[in-house]
Amino acid sequence: MNDYGYSSTASTQASPMAGLIALLVIVALYCYIAYSLFVIAKKTNTQNPWLAWIPIANIFLMLMIAKKPLWWFLLLLIPLVNIVVSVIIWMKIAEAVGKPDWLGILMIIPVVNVIIPGYLAFSSSASAPPAPPAPSATL
Repeated sequence: MNDYGYSSTASTQASPMAGLIALLVIVALYCYIAYSLFVIAKKTNTQNPWLAWIPIANIFLMLMIAKKPLWWFLLLLIPLVNIVVSVIIWMKIAEAVGKPDWLGILMIIPVVNVIIPGYLAFSSSASAPPAPPAPSATL
């Protein structure tokens, strides 16, 4: 027992467990995003969809899906410019899977940016068929 009235071993035992849980959450999120990107690449018939699983290489895959030049990778290394460029890339990815491009703008919103890749990957690309014309009254 220390001067504050609690045992220091309890707090030191909780720390590794919290770190392990955080690591598991990070790995699960990475797998989810990588699999979503893999499915998007398959949907768009992009070469080498397995690049989705390799860090940094997955950025080049995103550029290929978005049909942007690979040198845009350098733009992603510049602070603030990378935000604009990543939004443009995700807008083009959304267009490539048949979704509205404004979904790319949502990638700057925390938590939503985890949902958007899954939505683009697992929702159907086909838009709803047009409604049949209303019958006209003819006399």
